[in-house]
Amino acid sequence: MSILHQIRVARATLVAFAGMGVLWGGYMSLIPDIMAVLGASDVEFGSLILAAPVAAVSTMLIAPKVAPKIGHHVMPLSLMAFGLAFLLPGWMATPLMFALAMVGVGVTNAFLDVTMNARVSTLEVDRGMHLMNLNHAAYSFGYAGAAVLTGVARSAGWGPGPILTVLALGVVCMAFLTLEGGHGVNGFAREGGRRARMGRVPLWAGLIVMIAFMSENAVEAWSALHIERTLHAPHGAGSFGPAVLALTMGVGRTAGQIVVARLNEAMLMRWGTIIAAAGMAVVALAPTPMVAYAGLVVAGLGVSVIAPTAFAMVGRLSNPAIRAQAIARATALGYAGYFFGPPALGFLSEFLGLRVALLAMAGVILLTLALFPRLVAAGQRGEDFTSHEPVPDCA
Repeated sequence: MSILHQIRVARATLVAFAGMGVLWGGYMSLIPDIMAVLGASDVEFGSLILAAPVAAVSTMLIAPKVAPKIGHHVMPLSLMAFGLAFLLPGWMATPLMFALAMVGVGVTNAFLDVTMNARVSTLEVDRGMHLMNLNHAAYSFGYAGAAVLTGVARSAGWGPGPILTVLALGVVCMAFLTLEGGHGVNGFAREGGRRARMGRVPLWAGLIVMIAFMSENAVEAWSALHIERTLHAPHGAGSFGPAVLALTMGVGRTAGQIVVARLNEAMLMRWGTIIAAAGMAVVALAPTPMVAYAGLVVAGLGVSVIAPTAFAMVGRLSNPAIRAQAIARATALGYAGYFFGPPALGFLSEFLGLRVALLAMAGVILLTLALFPRLVAAGQRGEDFTSHEPVPDCA
């Protein structure tokens, strides 16, 4: 099955994933400037962005109940709301107003993320094809493109407000490209969920996604500052750190889309984890910006396949009636890492320095090697509905 056919099947979700990537790519690349506007230290900024995860995690748990009531336009409306939410943070000059703006970002991001992943998982099961890596690659490419453009805009003297406004309005326009016709296209089952057991697959998968997102987002959030402050790169050069990471993650996920049908999932997860940890260590210990960029390439290739593989397994092993709820639970756990990773790195950086904080993140990634066998075992014990596809042996 050609990748062009897969792109046609997943057209709407690809646009949604790319739109989310565009906004986070611009935002993460602007962190040095946003911190300067707010006058915040590492630990203070880490505290400010805690507002988003609290709102996001609670929203993810109710999204499967609310989304079916919105109907088949839930994904376009979610993407549009997410774009509108990002109009605010770049203009906030006080810590309190910035934190409140990020609450709106967290709520809309969470709802969109559950909606997108539920739709992709439904497409995978209904069409009998792997699509999760492809869609997450779209996020990475959108992120990388926005990060590069943001770096250019920063070098030209643009501030956070104008940059995020342009990107946000662009994503609002992209929402119209995610419109789909027909019924049942939002990925949420309307009935039968109360009679199905959730099991432990979402738990173990969610912990794996949490580690992947924690490391990914922490490096995206702090690599620009690490490159400009620790390694003394010119102003604007740090924005290319998140861009390099996201671009290589996009490449890695595109390659993962091709090899996932041929390669044992356990092997893909194992080598992805080892490569990601090694790359993160290189970033932490880099003596120059170029070495840091090289480490980001390695880290991006490795971490790129971890979360999509875990999400795909949740979708395959969950009862269709509660698939969206299972994905929401795994996503909620995962995004706890996505949002709490940068604050945690900020606290470590404040007291131990960015190098030690990034090195600690490399160690956290290796925990995936212990969690994946538990995910496989949960599926083999039949704790969740299974389509009777063989579950890979992690040994």
